Amino acid sequence: MAQHLISIQDAEQDFLACSAYLAEGIKSREGHAQALMAIIPHYLAKGDVDLAAELSNSVDDPFTRDRLLILTAQKCVELDDDEYSLQLVEAIEDFGLQSQAREKIALHKASIGDFAKARDIADEMGHPDSVLAGISIKQALDGNEEAALKTVGEISFPGTAVYALTTMAAVSVETGKSERAVEMLEKASSAAGDIEHDEEKIRALSDIGNLFIDAKRNDRAIETFDMARSNAETLDNIHRDAFLGAVSLGFLRAGSVDLADRTLDSVADKTQIATTLLGFAREFWRRDEKTEALEALEEAHAILKSQRESETRDSKAKFALFTAIAVQFAGFEKGERAIGFAQEIPDENEQMSALGQIAQVLTIQNRGDLASQAIRAIPEDASRMFALIGASDAAARNEEKEKAVSFLAEAASLAETVPQLASRSSAYNEIAKRFHDFGDTEKAREISLINLETISTIRDESSQAVAIANVAELYDAAQFELASTEREILQELLKRAGL
Repeated sequence: MAQHLISIQDAEQDFLACSAYLAEGIKSREGHAQALMAIIPHYLAKGDVDLAAELSNSVDDPFTRDRLLILTAQKCVELDDDEYSLQLVEAIEDFGLQSQAREKIALHKASIGDFAKARDIADEMGHPDSVLAGISIKQALDGNEEAALKTVGEISFPGTAVYALTTMAAVSVETGKSERAVEMLEKASSAAGDIEHDEEKIRALSDIGNLFIDAKRNDRAIETFDMARSNAETLDNIHRDAFLGAVSLGFLRAGSVDLADRTLDSVADKTQIATTLLGFAREFWRRDEKTEALEALEEAHAILKSQRESETRDSKAKFALFTAIAVQFAGFEKGERAIGFAQEIPDENEQMSALGQIAQVLTIQNRGDLASQAIRAIPEDASRMFALIGASDAAARNEEKEKAVSFLAEAASLAETVPQLASRSSAYNEIAKRFHDFGDTEKAREISLINLETISTIRDESSQAVAIANVAELYDAAQFELASTEREILQELLKRAGL
């Protein structure tokens, strides 16, 4: 392979340098790209754009190389080095990705109020509308609404104009300027009528309807959702039911249960019906209508469960919805039922994800016995380990440090039994971070040393390099100095790699 960009001396003394050095030596094109895709963001976080650019250019896979150059160019413009940023953009081979990079840079300039530079970059683009939208939004945020609307007038595509106007309306709602928000939404509604693409128009109308609700204009919201419904009913593709479900929920939020029910009756796909009913349940709970919320959630679960395989359009979406419903039962203080429903999920990965999330909710609710029951129900050690880390975070949010530390200790003990070394290393790193956050530096370093010993046994070169980079992030954040034992492990890793 070509000359290393990282010196062996640096690699022996620094985790991130070691990870990059090992990554440079990976002979597999895919493995080399995968490792640097994870490592280069760490260098960018430190502001080392020169090395990041050089490492990016060393990637053989053109798509990955271009993506990394985009990240590096973005970091350069954040550091106010526009010239270098645009040089990197010119080095991007794929025209589409190069245009995407220019847009990101121009949007950043717009976000900091450098409208002249943003426009200069936009002038070189075939489709500058997104940049103009970014400029208009920043102008509105700065209180210059007249200039903002003038900029919106320069936008060619109605969908982009709608995005700018709805974003400006959302800002007005957040700042308590509801009347101004309504004015923006009326303009957005007019622009939405000019959108040619049916799905884009329906989505825009739904967004406008929801913002009318936030602006306390339920009457206009209902009118807007009615337009969205009329357009959605004419669709003859798989998106029809999803749009009608979203409109149905919009009607409910706007206060019309009758229109919500009638629209939901038009939905055929059971996954979409159940998704909408889940939304109904959350809305009822928000209104403190808890009986109605539980009834809607029960109905969502029953409908989804009744869906036969032959009726299912997207199994992944269906299983994910099972998880969302089970977790919501926990949120509605029905922990036992939540655990039971989670254990019925046909997909094992979603089942374990649901149980882990339920454990977090129950921990926040101070239902420790049920939280432990949910964790024990997780069949795989790796998933149970991460569930314990999640439960620790939940306890920490409750300011229950002792309980949080107890969960971490249990997770660290369980990690010893996890056969997947990369997962074990990832968990050790997360556990060490949290011990450091709790002020237990000694325990954080102890876990980190165990992690390094684990990393040294990982056979996959890419996974090993990434794992070391993750350790580097912790050591930098905690300002840990490398001890002799840690340097010895790095040296052994490099020796073993034969680089």
